[in-house]
Amino acid sequence: MLNERTQRLLKVLVERYIADGQPVASKTLAAVSGLELSSASIRNMLADLDSMGLIASPHTSSGRIPTQRGYRLFVDRLLTIETLEPPMLAEIRHSLQPDSPQRVLQAASQMLSELTHYAGLVMTPQRPDGAFRQIEFLRLSERRILMILVTLEGDVRNHLFNTARDYSSSELIEAANFLNQHYAGQALAGVVGRVEHELTRLQGDISGLMTAAIQFGRQSLSGGDDVMISGEGNLLHLNDFGSDLQRLRELFDTFQRKTELLQLLEQSRQAPGVNLFIGDESGVVTLDDCSVVIAPYRLNGQVVGTLGVVGPTRMAYERVIPIVDITARLVSSALNFND
Repeated sequence: MLNERTQRLLKVLVERYIADGQPVASKTLAAVSGLELSSASIRNMLADLDSMGLIASPHTSSGRIPTQRGYRLFVDRLLTIETLEPPMLAEIRHSLQPDSPQRVLQAASQMLSELTHYAGLVMTPQRPDGAFRQIEFLRLSERRILMILVTLEGDVRNHLFNTARDYSSSELIEAANFLNQHYAGQALAGVVGRVEHELTRLQGDISGLMTAAIQFGRQSLSGGDDVMISGEGNLLHLNDFGSDLQRLRELFDTFQRKTELLQLLEQSRQAPGVNLFIGDESGVVTLDDCSVVIAPYRLNGQVVGTLGVVGPTRMAYERVIPIVDITARLVSSALNFND
């Protein structure tokens, strides 16, 4: 347990290091901590913090820097969250115009990156049941059909496919009407078997079209990138990652693969609010020198995805956390307005 003075010293040290990026010396802490203690007393308190693994001294400096444990204690117990200024709130709200779910999420990823100068992440909503709102077919040429599929979120997916025979416009309309009337809002995976038994309602032999439509529709709903990433190049300009090109290369490989990021974002879906991973808490080796701040967003009251930022552990947590939190809330508002 830390007494009040030691907590104050740790808080000032972390804030100073986040602001300057330089190890903090005892003389500096004696001058700015407001504790009215001598440098010798400050050094004794720093030795206690060091022995507890909350701070460390780099080999090239007599000053101290916070460790991962130090950051965690700072965030959990000592952090003072900033209130976002009205102009910033207006900027976020304006960028998230509810004209299309896909554009809202893309704008959120870009806005997170621009406001924090880190990498912005958004996990797109995925419906494992492959539910759809509406299907339409458009005949482009003989045996070539464009399927237009609208998800429950209002997203539009187009897929072009070839058929075994030519279908007339009236047959395409009939097939679309049948699917929309009987199966809209349901899972495409569960439609297959029922359609086979109910094709007698339809005029003409369009079983091939129905089978192809359901197959490609399921692929369309389950395919695509699950994580939108913006501004990962911002991390190249941070001194925190130094000149270790191999470490940077591995970090950018993680952004390109997306698998580990998706797992981390998915893991945070059940968190009630903002979720913070510092260093190796993420379980992703290439993020050991990073912090990840994540918050869930909702559609119709249900969590359908998460968003956040990846930056260095020397992060302005008091500013980044409310940016991520507010962005998640405004994304939820935009999506529900669109719905």
